[in-house]
Amino acid sequence: MTSRRRRECGPTLAGPRRTSTRCAHVDVSFPAILSIEKGTTVFKETSEWYITDTGPFDGVVYIRTMRNQFLLFAVASLLFTSCGGGSEQVAPAPESTAAPAPAPAPNIAATIVAARAGFIPEGIEYDTKSGRLLTGSLSEGTIFEIKNDGSVTAAVTDPDLKSSIGIEVDKDRDRLLVANSDFTIFQGKGAGQAKLGVYNLSTGARLAMVDLAAADANAPKDATHFANDVAVGSDGTAYVTDSRTNVVYRVDPDYKASVLHRFAPAKDLALNGIVYHPSGYLLVTGGATLYKVPISNPAGLTEVKLPEPVPGQDGMVWMSNGRLAIVSNSDNRVVALTSNDDWATAQIAAVAKFATQGTTAAAVGDDIYVVHPHFADQDPPSVERVTFQ
Repeated sequence: MTSRRRRECGPTLAGPRRTSTRCAHVDVSFPAILSIEKGTTVFKETSEWYITDTGPFDGVVYIRTMRNQFLLFAVASLLFTSCGGGSEQVAPAPESTAAPAPAPAPNIAATIVAARAGFIPEGIEYDTKSGRLLTGSLSEGTIFEIKNDGSVTAAVTDPDLKSSIGIEVDKDRDRLLVANSDFTIFQGKGAGQAKLGVYNLSTGARLAMVDLAAADANAPKDATHFANDVAVGSDGTAYVTDSRTNVVYRVDPDYKASVLHRFAPAKDLALNGIVYHPSGYLLVTGGATLYKVPISNPAGLTEVKLPEPVPGQDGMVWMSNGRLAIVSNSDNRVVALTSNDDWATAQIAAVAKFATQGTTAAAVGDDIYVVHPHFADQDPPSVERVTFQ
């Protein structure tokens, strides 16, 4: 993880409007979203964060990562250096009710081979609360926990889950979100489905089953549906891709569904992976293209310019160092992207290759695990920790 450290004071900090009588330094990882309590201002200069004290400072810096996890850094002993060169000790911070930092990742094996075949896990997620790997099931619908020894046990069972595709842990609300589809559409049977299943993460109890397709009043009468992946915003709103209608659905915290945006027809477009960015937009994969979709103005979507083609873009996940990991299911690799212009463009920071087709990935601490579903054979699925180069 890359850290930046900076300490400057007064007018030299960033021009005449960004002056202060006191200033501080703090190590932070980039990218991150910072908010300082009680009147302190935070702003970004190039790729570094600066902190100026414009009011009472309570000694606590909250860093919000891309995965909506909160890290609490107590900086009660942080020395503020005055512009005249002096320093003073800040009083200890009051007790905070903010969520504690996630526990270190458990010792998950580098490769896990499931003890049985046939359940075809297309999606994977890591539950930081209980330290377990969860997978969906294209053929059975059940959400499974897969352990180091390869044992596969049901974590969520629901007769209304036909094909669980993308899954997303919403740790802040103790929920598991499931893109619920019907794999028989690939066999030419029926019109498929696009639903969102919502479950209590701890107990597996069902909280809601939202019919997304029913919210698409403008879909063609002969439309087919396939809910593919799901992301959750900071307010609990869920966003789901439909690979058949090329729609992104929005489901508010009260489980009311609507169409956020319908993509214009394009060759080989089949919306797939989706992640939420705390600056208020979504990143969505479709074929070989990565899109940036502003939530407040989805019609203003733009294509993220990549330095080279990344075909077969499937699941995505934010890494602990702020990079965006995209699984290429056709190139058998994970591409780690960075951006220095708020995802107008992106650069390839590292690549991890794997031998067997993978679809989605989960971030486990600093590591990335890819799931291998085995769509076309009877070999048991597996989960693999990949190495970036």
